This record gives sequence, C-alpha cells and structure tokens, in this order.
Amino acid sequence: MIFTMINIAGIVGIGTAGVMLFYAQRKAREASSMLSRSADKWKSMKRDIEAERRESTLKIKDEIYKRRNEFEVEVKRDRLELERQHAKVSAKYESIERKENGLDALKNELQQKERKLSRMSEILYANEEKLKSLYTELITKLENISGYSKDQARKELADSLQGEVKLSSEKWIQKVEEEARQTAKEKAVQITVTAMQRYVVDQVSAHSSSVIQLPNDDMKGRIIGKEGRNIKALELATGMEFIIDTPEVIIISGFNPIRREIARRSLEKLIADGRINPTRIEEVVQLCEKELDEIVEEYGKQTVIDCNVQGIHPEIITLLGKLHFRTSYSQNVLDHSKEVGFFARMIAEELGLDGNIAMRAGLLHDIGKAVTAEVEGPHALIGGDITKRCGENPIVVNAVAAHHEEVPFTSIYAPLVVIADTMSAARPGARRETLTAYIKRLEKLEEIAHSFAGIKKAYALQAGREVRIIVEEDSLDDEKAAILAREIAEKIAETMTFPGQIKVNVIREKRAIEYAR
Repeated sequence: MIFTMINIAGIVGIGTAGVMLFYAQRKAREASSMLSRSADKWKSMKRDIEAERRESTLKIKDEIYKRRNEFEVEVKRDRLELERQHAKVSAKYESIERKENGLDALKNELQQKERKLSRMSEILYANEEKLKSLYTELITKLENISGYSKDQARKELADSLQGEVKLSSEKWIQKVEEEARQTAKEKAVQITVTAMQRYVVDQVSAHSSSVIQLPNDDMKGRIIGKEGRNIKALELATGMEFIIDTPEVIIISGFNPIRREIARRSLEKLIADGRINPTRIEEVVQLCEKELDEIVEEYGKQTVIDCNVQGIHPEIITLLGKLHFRTSYSQNVLDHSKEVGFFARMIAEELGLDGNIAMRAGLLHDIGKAVTAEVEGPHALIGGDITKRCGENPIVVNAVAAHHEEVPFTSIYAPLVVIADTMSAARPGARRETLTAYIKRLEKLEEIAHSFAGIKKAYALQAGREVRIIVEEDSLDDEKAAILAREIAEKIAETMTFPGQIKVNVIREKRAIEYAR
C-alpha cells in the first residue's frame, strides 16, 4: 500500500515536471519569436529614419540654395539703387556748385547796385536840402506879400474848407433823408393797403355777452332761493357776482372771462332744466367746467389749424382757446390775434422776411391776456414769459414782449407785430367805445399832464394808451424829467380807471434853429 502511494506520487511528480517543462519551452519559443520581431521592427525603423534624414538634408540644401539666390538678387537690386542714388546726388551737387557760382556773381552785382544807390541817395539828400531852403524862402515871401503868418493862413484855409464841406454834406444828407423818407412812406402805405385788401372778413369782432334773459320774474325768485341760498351757491361755485336788480335780467359780473362763461352756461342750463338747488347747482357747474375745458381745447386746436402753425406747445394751445372768451374794447381777442397774425405774415412776405415767424409772433402777441385775471402785470411781458417758458423762438418771444414797447426791439419782427396790431385795432368796427367816454378819458389824461409845472405840451396818443409830454428844457433837467414821468404815472393810476396800462413818455430836447437866406 505504501509502495503504491509512493508510485502514484512519483507518477504525479513526473507528470507535473513534464507539464512544467513543456510550459517553459513554450515560453522560451514565444520569447525568441518576440525578440526576432523586435529586431525586425528596429531594422525597419532604422531604415525609415535614415530615409527621412536623407530627405530632410535634401530639403535643407534646396532651401539654402533658394535663399542664397534670393539674397543675391536683392543685393544686386540694392547695388543698382545705390548707384542710381549716387548719380542723383552727384547731379545735385553739381547743380549746387553752379548755383553757388551764380550767387557769387549776383552778390557782386548787388554790391555794385548798392554803391550806385548810395551815390544817388547822397544826390537826393542834397536836392531835398536845396528844396527846403527854396520852400522856406517862398513861404517867407508869401507871408510878406499876404500879411498872414503860416499858421494863420493854414487856419483860415481849413476853416473855409470845413464850412463849405459841412454845408454841402448837410444839404446832401437832407436830400437823401427826404428821398428815403418819401420812398419808405409810399412803400409802407402800399404794403399796408395790400395786406388789408388781402385779408377781408365779414365780421371783424365778436361780442360775448354776460347778460341772461329770464323767462319771467318768478324764475328770478327760484334762482335766488330761500334766504338766498341758491344765489349764494351759484356765486360760491362759479366765483362770479350775480346782479339781479333789473327785471327779468341777471347780469354776471367778474374779471375772469372763463369763470364768467362757466357761470353763464350753468345758469342757462339751470333755467332750462328748472331744478334749482345747491346740489344741482354744483353738479351743473362741474359739468359746464368740463364742457368748457373741451371747448377751449377745440378752439385752440382749430386756431392752430386755421393759421397753419406747427409745433405749438399744448399750454399755448389751451391759452389760445381761452382768448375766445376774452374781449378788449368789445373785440374778441382770439379773432384779433388771428387777424394780427395774418397781417404780420402778409407784411413780412412783402418785405422778403419769414412769414411763418411773423404769423407765429402775431398770433401769440396777446397770449398774456389769457392769464391776466390770475397773474398781475402787463400782458405783453406776461406773454413773453409764457412763450419763453414754452420754448418759442427768441425772435417770437421778443416780438410778444415788446409789442407795447415795454422792452426794446431785438429784431424787425417786433415792430412788424406792432404795425399789424395797430392795423387790426384800427379797422372800422373792430372796437367799440362810447365816443363821449373816449374823449373825456383823453382830455383827462392831458389835463393831468398839464397840472404839473414845467409842461410845454401834452398829447394823448394810441387811443389813450400813451400820453406824450414835452417839457421846458430850460426849467427841467434829465433827472427831474424822469421824476416827473413817475409822478404823472402815479397820479393817472390814482385818479383814473382804464384797461391795461398807459405809457407816460416825457420828452426833453434842446433845439437850435437857424434859417439860410
């Protein structure tokens, strides 16, 4: 049994050794095969490297040959350019040498001329000295003959010439001024008449009444209400005064034309409706305010369309609409403004000026009247501030502010607007005023002016808008004249009632009059 196991173990060991030997031989063959392949691969790589080395060497040689050829060509080109520049410099050098030789010759010639001029100058100086001595001798002889000294003769001659020249120039200036004045007058009349003929309207002005006719006296009692509560509510809501003294008539009084129009419309609606109580009054007044705002806006937009002006600020459009409800001497201010704009544009076009600027200035010249109930001051200056704030052209701003001459004119368009404004106000039927009241007001202005000492003459001008006073120049100096103007203006403001403002113009001048016979 033991031998059997030993045999089995020996057989197993022999078999294992045989397997291991076989496996070792196999690995040796594989290693030998791998070594053989590596050697072949190394030989192949060595051949490739050698081939690439030979190819790179050839490429480098070709590149060196190419660069050397290019360098030789460039060197040859530079050498040719250098030779050309050398030839050019040589030519310039030769030219400079020739010029230097010419300059030397010219220098010699100039030196000769200078010596010649020096000799001629000496001769001229000697002649001048000789002439001076002769002139002195001649003057001495003339003084002895005439009996005048040199200075006296010069003064006499200068005075005589000055008088003749001054007289001739004055006559010529007077002639030119007279011709220019006559020509300007004829041209101005022609332009004015042409403008007035081109703009023709059936109705110059419209009158807006603030008088309400009542159907009967019973309606007056309903409007007044119990203990006057309805009339008080009306006055409180509208800010107007209602005068009910006249039978079947109620007069609405107030300075604000817009509020007056709201009051008129509200009262008419209440009379037509028949329901009159404080609550209803407030509702109707609010409704009329909204309606009037829309109407004002519509009037402003329509005016802009009619006058064909562009880029008007919305605030100015609203103010233009408000002018429809403002009157001046019974003339509708909006119609008057439109008319002034048309006149101004026509005159500007006749003179070769910009008609659009003239139309804009004329249309907006009374824009300040739309707010004079809320803002104190001359409407022209107020209008100037409004147009300036709304971004209007400085020419338009000055024309609006200066159309009553409160500020100086800065362009031709300002006096042009003044002319158009005067034309519109002076048209027949444009404005109404009682003749007796008008004359009395003018007489009162002149009477106030004459009540002060030192007054020579006084005239009421421009429909009572200006009083022109000529003072005695010997009794009043310039400072006293300014004080006199202020005192007269204060007295007019204290003793008279007038619309707008009155300009007090005090003139003091010294005149010297002579007659040529």
